[in-house]
Amino acid sequence: MNFRKNSKAYLFCLLSSPDENGVSRWVSKDEFVGDFAPLMFKNGADWCRKESTIAKIFYIEFDRSQTKGNGIDRIRLNGYKNEEDNLGSQIIRADIKKYYKQKKCVILGTSNPEVDHKNGWKNDANVMNPKTQTLNDFQPLSKAANDAKRQFCKECRMSGKRYDAKQLGYPISFYSGTEKHNGSSKGCEGCFWYDPIEFRKHLVENAETNKVTL
Repeated sequence: MNFRKNSKAYLFCLLSSPDENGVSRWVSKDEFVGDFAPLMFKNGADWCRKESTIAKIFYIEFDRSQTKGNGIDRIRLNGYKNEEDNLGSQIIRADIKKYYKQKKCVILGTSNPEVDHKNGWKNDANVMNPKTQTLNDFQPLSKAANDAKRQFCKECRMSGKRYDAKQLGYPISFYSGTEKHNGSSKGCEGCFWYDPIEFRKHLVENAETNKVTL
């Protein structure tokens, strides 16, 4: 898996050796020694809770039957998650969908777009709740653009590295933040895919500051 080297997710995958289906052996806490000592925990497996990086990729099972009490004794990976499983509810409120379906793709300018969550990590509880969603949480993207974004966001979630817009020929990588996604609900802001329109506005500011000819 494309986890950051020596991250806890990386270390556990190295230790547990999941197969091609994402299923690993049971790994006891007793094995969290030496190079794998960073995996040790006391009151809960903080690095593999449901909001963690590794839990966005794999189904994770805990065994609490080996010792007395309710502590976690063993952990295993039990298959890859589907995109829908990773990201929780995909429901978009009807009025928001109706509004954006009448717009054009913000990248290709084509009609009949899909309605895209700007936050590709989908880790903002307000955005994932139809009752608290706002128009600004979404944007219209063609199927082709949305498919591309979905793949880049998946790679970002796995690696923790945000998409570099210089790959598309732009003079800046992000309009705010750094290459590293900070894991917060605001961590996607500044990425080209988060809001292409806002990204292009910042190109003008960058050009004026650095005298770049667009």
